[in-house]
Amino acid sequence: METISHREMRNRSGTYLRRVEAGESFLVSNNGTVVALLGPPDMLSGIEVARRRGQSRPAHATAEGFGAIARRKATSTSAEIVADTRGRW
Repeated sequence: METISHREMRNRSGTYLRRVEAGESFLVSNNGTVVALLGPPDMLSGIEVARRRGQSRPAHATAEGFGAIARRKATSTSAEIVADTRGRW
């Protein structure tokens, strides 16, 4: 994905908007820091935006098989666990 500066985007906004309309997308930087994604509406989901920012990553495996994990009965109630973490036991 091409990175453009805020100034370049402002000075050539018509050009970049036509390219966005054609399906392209751009990262916009301000003082060398990427601050925005310019692209067609609904182009990316929130998860995809986070992935491109390095804030998430795709799963390495599917969720199949998690339903087969046996539940365990807790020896304490939630209230007891909370009280213990707060030092009120």
